[in-house]
Amino acid sequence: MAATRALPAGFGELEVLAVGTVLLMEALSGISLNGLTIFSFCKTPDLQTPSNLLVLSLALADTGISLNALVAAISSLLRRWPHGSEGCQVHGFQGFATALASICGSAAIAWGRYHHYCTRRQLAWDTAIPLVLFVWLSSAFWASLPLMGWGHYDYEPVGTCCTLDYSKGDRNFISFLFTMAFFNFLVPLFITHTSYRFMEQKLSRSGHLQVPALIAKTMPTINAINYALRSEMVCRGTWQCLSPQKSKKDRTQ
Repeated sequence: MAATRALPAGFGELEVLAVGTVLLMEALSGISLNGLTIFSFCKTPDLQTPSNLLVLSLALADTGISLNALVAAISSLLRRWPHGSEGCQVHGFQGFATALASICGSAAIAWGRYHHYCTRRQLAWDTAIPLVLFVWLSSAFWASLPLMGWGHYDYEPVGTCCTLDYSKGDRNFISFLFTMAFFNFLVPLFITHTSYRFMEQKLSRSGHLQVPALIAKTMPTINAINYALRSEMVCRGTWQCLSPQKSKKDRTQ
């Protein structure tokens, strides 16, 4: 199991500080943008819909990734990992679980949009809630397997944060990696691609092609911009929070 240690050979203090600075900027931007999404959902009843619950789940996952990056940034600025071997395992688990929840959450949003645009039916709560629970329970399950011996968490090369130990090439890790990748990367990718593909075909036939681009959705900031800031969720939520009297007047009319 990983233990507290100094910087590995080949990495200077300047390089570690640069890594820490980049991680800090990414962490703060991800926390800010996704926090705005969470705030808007919680403060605006009109936005508390089953479809937006999927966006909220993704924002929570990406906030978790950003918090994980914040811990790594602080450790890099300290130029050491201060949390010991148990902290390394916790950090690896938390980062991996939220990363998987982000990937699967993106696929859930893609399916939700397919359901809305192609079936012309609103997503129901009794579908959205189990879907979100499945995303998080599945992610926690796969992230817990390295703690139980299938796979392994260890330091990243710079030595100031922890993740899956990709340097191991034994049968244990290879079997975990390929199985995990199939269920948590290939299957979500297939769902996302197929959902947007069917949406494109459906909307192109109807003459209303407005399908968002299929881009990589692993970065918290990209997710926040793609799914929240470009939608009515944050725009309406922020406006209503900044002008509560006007919002109250609108509801009474």
